[in-house]
Amino acid sequence: MSSEDLEKYEAEMELQLYREYRDVVGLFSYVVETERRFYLTNHVDLQPRTTDTGEMYFEVTMQDAWVWDMYRPARFVKNVRVVTFKDVNVEEITKSDLEVPAAGQPGSQS
Repeated sequence: MSSEDLEKYEAEMELQLYREYRDVVGLFSYVVETERRFYLTNHVDLQPRTTDTGEMYFEVTMQDAWVWDMYRPARFVKNVRVVTFKDVNVEEITKSDLEVPAAGQPGSQS
């Protein structure tokens, strides 16, 4: 397999993953971004924790999540637990962000 074939394969996998994301994003309420992964979920619990030495870390638990990972054969996960010393970003998905503007509305093509 040439490097060009590998790049083409990875580009196709990324496109397939994006299409899956586009199809499922409307099913979820939250986007959770960690250092290593990107998740969609309807239930997220973020708890700041402190080690015995005073270092702060985060424990994130999610239920019924979808994981952005093109190498993962099954992207839907029943329970997820992430422990990280890095930043965690949790955003609520605004359903209006997912709607296509009607013709004549700001942002639409006429």
